[in-house]
Amino acid sequence: MINFDKIEANIDSLRIQYLTAQPFPYLIIDNFCDEEKLTKAYNSIPELDNKSRDYAFANNKFEKSNYKVLSPELDELYHDLASERFNKILSFITAKKIFVDPKNHGGGLHQGKKNSFLDMHLDFNYHPINKNWYRELNLLLYLNKDWKEEYKGHLKIRDLRTDEEAELAVPFNRLIIQQCAPYTLHGYDMTNFPEGRYRTSIATYAYQVHNMHFEKPRTTDWFPKEDASFAKKLLAKNYNFLVQTKNKFFGSGTAKNQ
Repeated sequence: MINFDKIEANIDSLRIQYLTAQPFPYLIIDNFCDEEKLTKAYNSIPELDNKSRDYAFANNKFEKSNYKVLSPELDELYHDLASERFNKILSFITAKKIFVDPKNHGGGLHQGKKNSFLDMHLDFNYHPINKNWYRELNLLLYLNKDWKEEYKGHLKIRDLRTDEEAELAVPFNRLIIQQCAPYTLHGYDMTNFPEGRYRTSIATYAYQVHNMHFEKPRTTDWFPKEDASFAKKLLAKNYNFLVQTKNKFFGSGTAKNQ
């Protein structure tokens, strides 16, 4: 499924592109998968009904963590992403010893329906089950067949240190590799897809093993727009504390659904 030979043939260039990207390291790989197989995978995806746990910070966003059961092609993709061959590619590109979570905790198939959006945010840093796994990368594979600029839903990234930002198109068969750090915000504005079409992506995460915590563990930190309501801004400010308190007494819902 993954076009390994093509990626490996261009790996030196991909490494330079990733390490020198602005506002922080990221990489775009087009034609990431075999086109015919990815089209079959796309055609196997139903309309999802499991609403995302992003609560007030997203709209009309749905997800399926165990997407590999939908078709043989998606099963192949799932295992390719977690393969040792792909881990070696990611480690070379990033110049770090990293690996994809083989259980894809917190990741999966994401589907944004009419007027979908996702506020800018920082993801969790340390894996909630494997406590010494530090999240280094988001891997976002887009399945937006015949996508056009006017459909919107571009991936927006912003560096909290400088406020420098970029807006990345999300066409079919494009993988975006994005560094995860305490300053790497990402999200997307409200979409304008045609009726019956959805902003579709598969999210996978890669980690590095840390001998000790170099950051305070966090859940998701949200950064709503300036014109957001006072209640939404207040919730965002206290979200990490509220989720950690809930997890302490009731456990992590995301971990339970692994």
